[in-house]
Amino acid sequence: MTKDVLHTLRENMSSFSKGQKRIAAYILSDYDKAAFMTAGRLGELAKVSESTVVRFAAMLGYDGYPSMQKALQELVRGKLTSIQRIQASNDRLFNSDVVTSVLQTDMDKIRVAIEELDRTAFEAAVEKLVAAKHVYILGVRSSSFLAGYFHFYLHLLLPNVTLVTSNSAGDILEQTLRIGPGDLLVGISFPRYSTATVKGVQFAHDRGADVLAITDSPMSPLYSLASVSLLARSDMISFVDSLVAPFSVLNALIVAAGHRKDGDIAQIFNRLEGIWDEYGVFGYSDES
Repeated sequence: MTKDVLHTLRENMSSFSKGQKRIAAYILSDYDKAAFMTAGRLGELAKVSESTVVRFAAMLGYDGYPSMQKALQELVRGKLTSIQRIQASNDRLFNSDVVTSVLQTDMDKIRVAIEELDRTAFEAAVEKLVAAKHVYILGVRSSSFLAGYFHFYLHLLLPNVTLVTSNSAGDILEQTLRIGPGDLLVGISFPRYSTATVKGVQFAHDRGADVLAITDSPMSPLYSLASVSLLARSDMISFVDSLVAPFSVLNALIVAAGHRKDGDIAQIFNRLEGIWDEYGVFGYSDES
């Protein structure tokens, strides 16, 4: 669908039946909560049956209720405050086994990533990584852990890799001051999208550098600025995010980039093993 859910509901409200109007009115008034409700729960609050909710989603042009719910989630997740996140997820988490719910959510996100990841875009991303004159990696707030992890391995594979280490837009621009054509900025951001990351990506784009976006949706502000985007869905789990799918995509990029440089990698790790042994990096020998 080309229009967002809320626009579609407002535009067609007069044509809905009484029950459908109640569903639409609830979504329009509390879309931040409705986006994370089951069809049964939404029907209960709108005083209609679960089947009416499912049929309503199909009438709007969605494959089913989960498809409409997914569209709503993409629309609202970037706008939710931490308190709204907790409220929206309470029913999902605390009416069942929390461990099972969280781990199942992580498993589901990896499965979806396997099914949805664009393999052509992935190959293009690997090409840009290994061909870039200089790779800059940018991720702030919770995405800083993804950026740090990616940098830890990538700087072993490639000669010029810089981790941008600041949450401040000003500092980010200073650390990427020399970026330009032939360089690559890897921008990592998930809802709620950081304006500092967006400004850093915009700067790289404006300076003629390639941008590889690791994000969750074509609605992400990074998507339109990127030369290539790899989409891996995060998920809201109360006040934290499930980032296992993005981690797995980064692992795949690291392995694929390493595969392109097989001979170099063997030499690099032979050298590292020698250095680690010489300086006792991983424990002490029996000699004192």
